[in-house]
Amino acid sequence: MSSVRIFVSGVVQGVGFRYFVVAHARNLKLTGWARNLPDGRVEVEAVGERGIIDELIKKIRVGPMAAHVASVNIEWLEKDPAYQGFETRY
Repeated sequence: MSSVRIFVSGVVQGVGFRYFVVAHARNLKLTGWARNLPDGRVEVEAVGERGIIDELIKKIRVGPMAAHVASVNIEWLEKDPAYQGFETRY
């Protein structure tokens, strides 16, 4: 198992980005969460197999149609937190 923290910047708030991430992560059977940050970025934490997380990262780099992803910053984590499902956080 692997875990990652992802920071996404660009036009990623108010365009359904978190829900896009949650839907794809659930489809991939990952656990974790996505939330908006006060500075306009979206933060994602995901746990699962490395190859499956890489698939989510590919989706995040594109985002939903209304979004414009300017950058994706990825931090692989040492610990694998235990989450139940994948949720939107506020």
